[in-house]
Amino acid sequence: MPLKSYGVLAGRAAGRRREGGSNTPHYQVHLVDDARVSYRIAVNVKSQQAPSELLQLVDEDFRHPVTQALPQTAGGWTALPSRPGGQALDYIRGNLFDPAALRPLPPDLPGVDNDLADKLDHYVQRAIADPTAVVYAFGERWGPEPGVPDKIFGFRPGNGVHDIHMNQGNSQRFRGDDGVWQDGGLLLRFPAESRWVAIFLAFQSQAWHTDDITGHSLDGAPARPGTGEEPVRVLAALVNPAGPAPESGEVVTLLNASPGAVDLTGWRLADQHKNAFPLPAGTLAPGAALAVAVGPPFTLGNEGGAITLLDAGGLKVHGVSYTVAQGRREGWTITF
Repeated sequence: MPLKSYGVLAGRAAGRRREGGSNTPHYQVHLVDDARVSYRIAVNVKSQQAPSELLQLVDEDFRHPVTQALPQTAGGWTALPSRPGGQALDYIRGNLFDPAALRPLPPDLPGVDNDLADKLDHYVQRAIADPTAVVYAFGERWGPEPGVPDKIFGFRPGNGVHDIHMNQGNSQRFRGDDGVWQDGGLLLRFPAESRWVAIFLAFQSQAWHTDDITGHSLDGAPARPGTGEEPVRVLAALVNPAGPAPESGEVVTLLNASPGAVDLTGWRLADQHKNAFPLPAGTLAPGAALAVAVGPPFTLGNEGGAITLLDAGGLKVHGVSYTVAQGRREGWTITF
């Protein structure tokens, strides 16, 4: 079954603590919301299963439609429905980042800037020093626990969020936590810089092709692709054609970057609400581009969105996203 209480916590960073010498160390963050309620964010920095190093990716200039849906204040905990088109995260379906860019890091090593705790500490300390910064922690809620002090920071009642990582495609041991649109992560908003920083974490034991209902790994599916290994990619999109609404003429351009021809029969595009549009049957030659005129129910909204390319078996081949600023540029084609 999926996580029992998935959502996002918005608060201001008030403290942090590194843990070491444990089989399950965490990087602990103390957040306080605008109502002065305290929470502890427990971020895994080591896996219980080999390989023990977590996969991590930090985007220091994160631009994605999900940021438009989040509250701008430190409003505390918000329970989220696990579905597309809202605030929920899904590492596979949400096109939040390129999975090939994930890199493993050890949990805690002597020295400076050489482990996952160091990386987390760098951004959390920036948030602590900036009273306008807001931290958004996606994961599973625990508490409040009346009369029980927090075991790390001592505030009462105990209260917090964990599972700040990918929560699907798990190995058999943690298969019960699988679900779609319930992944964890940290987003940090720095208003003075007009910047969002995103931190995404996953275990090396997790799969990158999962069932659309259960979030369980798909047997026989390919592994997480390396950089540049996607044979066909979403190259560009005209999401806001010139002219008054309702618009027509939206176009998605694909590129076959591989050295071999690719049969697109049965392939399809999906928008951020999972509406599908079939690609024309036929073969795309090596190095060739294909401009696909798309239409309902598939739609490219001007307020930001996502485009996912699926093969004939329904497996994700490539995916991109675009922001409201990009979507509102009438007549411009967005390149990815």
